[in-house]
Amino acid sequence: MFQEKLRQGWLDRSGNFGMISALLAPVLLASAGGAVDVAVAYNTRVDMQAQLDAAMLAAARKSGKNAQELEARNFLSLSAEDDKINETTGFVLTVNADGSITGGYEQAVETRFLRIIGLSSFKVGVDTTVAASAEEAAGGNGCIYALGNQSQAVLINSGANVKSTKCEVHVHSSSNPAFIMNAGATIDTAKFCVKGANYIKNGGTLSNLETRCAAEADPYAGKMPEPSVPATCTTSGTMDGQNITLQPGKHCGTTFNGSPTITFKPGLHIISGRMIINSGATVKAEGVTFYFPDVNSEIRANGGLTFTATAPTSGAYKNILMFEKTSDASNNRYPQQYIFNGSKGEVLKGIIHLPNRDVTYNSTTNQTNNITLVVNTIIMNSSNWKIEPLEAGGTTSTSGLANPRILR
Repeated sequence: MFQEKLRQGWLDRSGNFGMISALLAPVLLASAGGAVDVAVAYNTRVDMQAQLDAAMLAAARKSGKNAQELEARNFLSLSAEDDKINETTGFVLTVNADGSITGGYEQAVETRFLRIIGLSSFKVGVDTTVAASAEEAAGGNGCIYALGNQSQAVLINSGANVKSTKCEVHVHSSSNPAFIMNAGATIDTAKFCVKGANYIKNGGTLSNLETRCAAEADPYAGKMPEPSVPATCTTSGTMDGQNITLQPGKHCGTTFNGSPTITFKPGLHIISGRMIINSGATVKAEGVTFYFPDVNSEIRANGGLTFTATAPTSGAYKNILMFEKTSDASNNRYPQQYIFNGSKGEVLKGIIHLPNRDVTYNSTTNQTNNITLVVNTIIMNSSNWKIEPLEAGGTTSTSGLANPRILR
């Protein structure tokens, strides 16, 4: 009888073991199969990173954020609607303050074994940041950047006439109103992008306006090679004569009497304080960079000026026509006025980087100006202004990154 009870007890316990085994089987399967699912997700992530790297390098060669995003999506075989209709896939492209671009790419990788315990997929994400070489600049086809987030960051007065086939205007203000346009003005550019939604338009013609637009960041922020400012002045005070030639160096509080022809020799000219050029003067500055070491330094022309200025095509200041010190936070806090008064005729070529200036533009161009103008705010008065992006081929190009590299 004892042996019979022992045999029955063993059968009872072996039944319990069978039940335990049945309960543990899914856990054991999930544990072993989970390693397979994790390996699949990891390999998918590696593939996604390679795809995104290639997509962002291709995108960086395009002009402007919209074209860059479209190129990346095409490379990844994603339609523009994928983010809306497919919750398992997502892509976003961001233009950074330094001009580089970052792409973020996500996919949901389905599991085969871990779904047993309720985990049906892994969310896998990668990102890639791409930048240009130091002498190149991003910024798409932007020609005018008004960075100030304040009311009336752009004022377009009657008589302003701006014409461009490729240039974009990017207004960062989201205040009310972000800009004001008065009757009798014509602004015909490829794009007029305004971050805010509120504006006042009293008439005139404004082509390709986009509100609530993702205004592109300053493409040159942190990239300008600020020079050391000499303690002594190369020139200073009042200068007389009909023909005056200035060598590169530091010019301190300089005033030119009469209506001379002023020739700036090629190189870096540091303008310390106010340089005053009287009406009727002619300025020639080819292969020249003007640097303002503080917000109180400027070239002040008193109207009736003929002004021709082109940036260097090589060297440390390649394509930089005018720029100011921006590395000093205390200097940046107090934007000052800057007036372009070359009303008889003006030819400009290069980057004009004055993010701490409230610019007033009163000039007429004799031919198309190839410029990128970065300011705090801008007033466009009666003027005839033809502008296009900087040309490619030996010059800084705003049509994408010529030799993009991955920063990750």
